[in-house]
Amino acid sequence: MGPPGMFYRDTGYRAVRLPAHKTKIVCTIGPASRSEAVLEQLMLQGMNVARLNFAHGTLQGHREDIGRIRAVADRAERSCMILADLPGPKIRIGKLLHEPLLLEKDHAVILTAQDSVGTADQIPVEYKRLPESVSPGSLIFLNDGFIQLQVEKVSKDKVFCRTVIGGPLLSYKGLHLPGVKIFADAVSDKDLEFVAFALQEGVDAFGVSFAESADDIRKVKAFAQKHGQSAYVVAKIERTEAIANFEEIVTAADAIMIARGDLGVQIPIQDVPAVQKKLINKANLLGRPVITATQMLLSMTENIRPTRAEVSDVANAIFDGTDAVMLSEETAIGKYPVETVEMIAKIATSAERERKSVQTLADLPAYFRTGAGSDSIRVEDIFSLNTVECANALHVRYILARTQSMRAACFISRFKPDCWILSFRGDVKTNHFSALSYGVYPVFLEDKTNAFSDMAMRFLIKTGMVEKDEKMILIEDESHDVMPETLLMKIFKV
Repeated sequence: MGPPGMFYRDTGYRAVRLPAHKTKIVCTIGPASRSEAVLEQLMLQGMNVARLNFAHGTLQGHREDIGRIRAVADRAERSCMILADLPGPKIRIGKLLHEPLLLEKDHAVILTAQDSVGTADQIPVEYKRLPESVSPGSLIFLNDGFIQLQVEKVSKDKVFCRTVIGGPLLSYKGLHLPGVKIFADAVSDKDLEFVAFALQEGVDAFGVSFAESADDIRKVKAFAQKHGQSAYVVAKIERTEAIANFEEIVTAADAIMIARGDLGVQIPIQDVPAVQKKLINKANLLGRPVITATQMLLSMTENIRPTRAEVSDVANAIFDGTDAVMLSEETAIGKYPVETVEMIAKIATSAERERKSVQTLADLPAYFRTGAGSDSIRVEDIFSLNTVECANALHVRYILARTQSMRAACFISRFKPDCWILSFRGDVKTNHFSALSYGVYPVFLEDKTNAFSDMAMRFLIKTGMVEKDEKMILIEDESHDVMPETLLMKIFKV
């Protein structure tokens, strides 16, 4: 068994064909992908990293997986990093008698810290201190939050719950307690046993689950050093504490993984996209590789094609600056592991090809100020850009627009200002359509006079939308052109 890498034998050099994409692909290895035949196809389609999830399987099983991965990589003369993902303190339910177990809404169920086999009425949990961590009214999430329970009563070793949101449940799925401190270290003695095993087997890097501080990263590195080796460590960001301590964690780690499944339960799920962008940006600035993970092409676990939303998710992660994208169930237990890797490679190729044009288009002010748009900038471009920059500088809440053409509001809207654009028109159909533009709030006012500012002011005061001494910007024109040649911008105070 040779070391991983692209080999150049003494017998001469082989022609090298570089991939069409530069984004790296991480594949979780499991029942669907651990055979040498599938591993070879995964590598040929673009797998760069083989992830072994030590939360599942046996040490002997992992040893065999490592041997097969190394053998296939050696034979194919491919470089394939092996990432040992440590379980950490993730709470899981135990073994279920029948699965999938369907938990129905409003059904009473007991979570027990005792060893048992789970049924619809009582489910074992692999966390002895669960009763200490919850209280009546607490919410408990199962299976990445798809199932939700509410605690009604707590005893010494049992937690009595009622199902708020039901669904199918499989053995050993995760259990989450949002906002609750878990009485367990991110790197346990069991995790260190896995590290010792993996070091002996020649694993390349370790994933530290539920890292909370830089000490969790240093603990693994120090353990490896104590055993006469060094260790590359990937910090998995999936807790609120990790976000708060991100800079110290990313500095101590060799790479990070944005584990969106658990993260999306620990923080409001709607906040995950913004957090993802911010973490990727910070890691890029510090020169640490980033893996974006969880449910990237989840539907391909069962289907030969992904959803359009999943394709956009992968592409947007690449636009954000991620170094690698990760597949979990898709390659571990999915029906189409090879096709999934082929698809994610195609998405990466397309996204990388379009990255610069997409990023340029996203920054419209720069496009018109210093980019390609500066060579052909129009009066309406300058006017709308200056209006938005003025609004941002003055921190106004409203831009008031009364123009014969709807285009003036649209031209301002494209810069996505922080304030609202109140579009005053008497044309119902155009007014309705203007509601499609970002930040435009249509106001139907049939004005027979020329005193637009007075009329708009009365509207704002009567509706309680403004305060005394508040500044606003007013846009007005009198023409009937598609885009008027003459536009007026006024700044006034209530």
